[in-house]
Amino acid sequence: MSMYGRDPWGGPLEINAADSATDDDRSRNLQDLDRAALSRPLDETQQSWLLGPSEQKKKKKYVDLGCIIVSRKIFVWTVGTLVVSAVLAGLITLIVKTVPRHHHGKPPPDNYTLALHKALMFFNAQRSGKLPKHNNVSWRGNSCLRDGKSDPGTTMKDLVGGYYDAGDAIKFNFPASFAMTMLSWSVIEYSAKYEAAGELNHVKEIIKWGTDYLLKTFNNSADTIDKIAAQVGVGDTSGGSTTPNDHYCWMRPEDIDYPRPVYECHSCSDLAAEMAAALAAASIVFKDNKAYSQKLVHGARTVFQFARDQRGRYSAGGSDPALFYNSSSYWDEFVWGGAWLYYATGNSSYLQLATHPKLAKHAGAFWGGPDYGVLSWDNKLAGAQVLLSRLRLFLSPGYPYEEILRTFHNQTSIVMCSFLPVFTSFNRTKGGLIQLNHGRPQPLQYVVNAAFLAALYSDYLDAADTPGWYCGPNFYSTDVLREFAKTQMDYILGKNPRKMSYVVGFGNHYPKHVHHRGASIPKNKIRYNCKGGWKWRDSKKPNPNTLVGAMVAGPDKHDGFHDVRTNYNYTEPTLAGNAGLVAALVALSGDKSTGIDKNTIFSAVPPMFPTPPPPPAPWKP
Repeated sequence: MSMYGRDPWGGPLEINAADSATDDDRSRNLQDLDRAALSRPLDETQQSWLLGPSEQKKKKKYVDLGCIIVSRKIFVWTVGTLVVSAVLAGLITLIVKTVPRHHHGKPPPDNYTLALHKALMFFNAQRSGKLPKHNNVSWRGNSCLRDGKSDPGTTMKDLVGGYYDAGDAIKFNFPASFAMTMLSWSVIEYSAKYEAAGELNHVKEIIKWGTDYLLKTFNNSADTIDKIAAQVGVGDTSGGSTTPNDHYCWMRPEDIDYPRPVYECHSCSDLAAEMAAALAAASIVFKDNKAYSQKLVHGARTVFQFARDQRGRYSAGGSDPALFYNSSSYWDEFVWGGAWLYYATGNSSYLQLATHPKLAKHAGAFWGGPDYGVLSWDNKLAGAQVLLSRLRLFLSPGYPYEEILRTFHNQTSIVMCSFLPVFTSFNRTKGGLIQLNHGRPQPLQYVVNAAFLAALYSDYLDAADTPGWYCGPNFYSTDVLREFAKTQMDYILGKNPRKMSYVVGFGNHYPKHVHHRGASIPKNKIRYNCKGGWKWRDSKKPNPNTLVGAMVAGPDKHDGFHDVRTNYNYTEPTLAGNAGLVAALVALSGDKSTGIDKNTIFSAVPPMFPTPPPPPAPWKP
């Protein structure tokens, strides 16, 4: 019989009970077993059993940090590493501070910013009245300081100031008001870009010079009025008239001595509503100057009420304005002026008016037609559609405005589609200029307005996190709109078949015979009378004075251009044209990521929905 025990070192231990071997044999057997056991590695416990107490290992040293106990070796290494790192960091900092830095200059300004600086200077050259000290146009001086007083037939005796319209010295309120509205709109949307270009104060001065004058052309302290001074100066030379006036004579404005009649109107809805738009938009620009802003708002309300009460076109048949700036209708100004007054006041009655379907219908919003979508000094519908689409994109006022705002939004999409080359609403010249006025003269003023609307609308969509819009079944990215605006502005700045920049002073090749009295007559202390200046009008020599920033009327439908002073269809600049130019340039200037100022235009607009009632008081037993 055998018994199995457990070998303490891991092997089976067999004991034979019947074994009668001697002690020596047993001893020998055990030694054999020991050798077998020891042939495997032993752990510490097993060794201690075999060898008894061994020499004690070297004790590890620890550091007590209070909250934890760590090995002294680790502690020394950690502290050492930290000290060395701190010394290195200090040395690096010292080197960086003491070594002279190479400042990376700002990237050079883009063409749009360079052209913007110049385009704004045109307004300085067009100023009438007593000029400010830093007007920075050396060949201009004070002029027409008796405007208003010199006409015994007008009750408005102080009409000094404002801007001359073009190459003449007439002050037309209708296009001048539109110019101020466009400049204000561009400042409201892109003040950060103006700031980056260093032109914000300059453009605000330009707007204020215009609005200060507009406030003089009616009784701005009254709540109701019955007339507006619509124009100062006369240009009619029909029937071979030789009476000295602003078109018959060729004189520097500083030398004018012929009469300058004032044209007053008593029913001029289009002019009054456009003036209201200009004053209302400017009130948002100057909202930080509370007194002036309120003065502008009050004036805007007054002229808009006059526009609504005394219906009629300002350029009625036979009047002087009808020859030069004939207004086709006043309904578009009602929508446009109403929209601006709503933004300036937050009064919903203006929004109700601007979104009234009958007004939109009369303004031609549902007609289509060859000039649909073309923003100009005469027709503001396309501008109003974009302006009211903005309200839907960012505030979404809902009922009762949603239906008409959605309609305006859809119409804006159609207008933007019409600008794209894939659509045939408008032809293009071989050089790529869009023919918004269908081949008629003076095309550039319409092109710059369209470029502004396209760049602005593309920024609206970006700000609303909308990647593009639909033209029928096809989706177009916002980049396509921006590209349209860029290609058109690049054409104007010189990327055209003639390599001609149509902005005076920009680039190396630009018009030198601009149709402009002040620029074409030398400032040489000689006073040329009414007909004495004709020799300068007819001279083949370049203008002695450079009218910096003026955008001329532009090329013909074949990309042709005649740099001839007497041909105003090519070489005459205008206030309205340059305002659109400035707006388009600032929209494209600088960093695209700057985008629009989403909220400033809504400063006066109250919350669209009534504030919820306060929560009930906590219940007490």
